[in-house]
Amino acid sequence: MTVADIRGRYGPDGPRDLEGDPALVTDDTQMTLAVGRALLAAPTPTPEVLEPLLRQQFLEWASSPDNNRAPGMTCLRACAELALGTPWTRATVVGSKGCGANMRVAPVGLVASYDLDTLAGVAQLQAAMTHGHPTALAASELTAYAVRILRDGADLASLPATLRARCHDQRTNYRGEWLETLWQRPGVSTPAEYISRGWDECLDVLDRLDLALSRPDDGEDPCQVTGAGWIAEEAMATGLLCAVRHADHPVSALARAATTSGDSDSIACLTGAFLGAAQGMTAWPTEWLDRIEYGEQLAAMGQAWN
Repeated sequence: MTVADIRGRYGPDGPRDLEGDPALVTDDTQMTLAVGRALLAAPTPTPEVLEPLLRQQFLEWASSPDNNRAPGMTCLRACAELALGTPWTRATVVGSKGCGANMRVAPVGLVASYDLDTLAGVAQLQAAMTHGHPTALAASELTAYAVRILRDGADLASLPATLRARCHDQRTNYRGEWLETLWQRPGVSTPAEYISRGWDECLDVLDRLDLALSRPDDGEDPCQVTGAGWIAEEAMATGLLCAVRHADHPVSALARAATTSGDSDSIACLTGAFLGAAQGMTAWPTEWLDRIEYGEQLAAMGQAWN
C-alpha cells in the first residue's frame, strides 16, 4: 500500500492496534522463531553445531502450511537448495542482501551468554545461509549488536554513533571459521575485500540515518531518507529511525514504521526489536499479549534468555 492508502485506511497516524484474534504475524516473525529455536537447541554456539540446526528450522518453516505470508523469494530459493542437501555456501543466493537476512536476527542479540565474537559469527552465519552478499552479513551483525547493547542499557539516541564505531572496528574482519569460503567469487581477491564492501554500505546508510535525525521530523514517510527497507542495511536504518524518533512511545514507533512506502512489515519488525530490547515487555500494551499469533512461543523464548 502507498502511504496515502495506509493513512486512508487507518487514519493519519497509521495502524495503532492489532487486527484479528489471533493477530497474525508475518514471515519475519516466523523466521525469527526459526532462528530462536535453533539457538535454544544448540548445546554450544559453534558453526558445526548451529548450521544443521538452522538448516532444519529454515526447512521446517519453508515447508509449513503456515508459510503463506508472502515470504521472500531469496529465502525460498535458498531453502529449496538446502532441502536437497546442498552445502550452504552453494545454496545461498550470493548476490542478495535482502532484509530477510536481518529481520529474523534479533534472538542472536538476546542471548546473554554470547560474547561479541560469537554474536557476530552466529548473526552472520544465519544470514549467509540464505543471503550471500557481504552487506547482508554486516547488516545482520550490526542489527544483532544493536539488540545486544540496547538490552544491556544503551541509549537509543546514542546508537547510530555506536554502530558507526562497530563498522570501522570490524571493516576487514572476515570470520572464516563461520563463513568458510563464501568470499570466493569473481572480482574479489581477499576475504577482507569481500567483507569490507558490506561494512562500507552499512556506513553509507548510517550517514543517511544521521542526516535524517539531524532534521526536524516532518511526519512524512521515513523511507524517503533512509531507504525503503527491501535491503538489509536500509531495513535496519529505517527501523532504527522510527525507534529513535518515538523512543518514548513504542506503539507510535510501530505505527510510523508500518506507515511506509517500502517493506513495511520488516521495517516495523526491526523497530519493534530495537524497542523491545531496550524496554522489554512493558513497551507493549498488555492486552496485546494474549492475541498475538505464536504468543506463547515468543514469550517462552524471551524468558529463556532473561
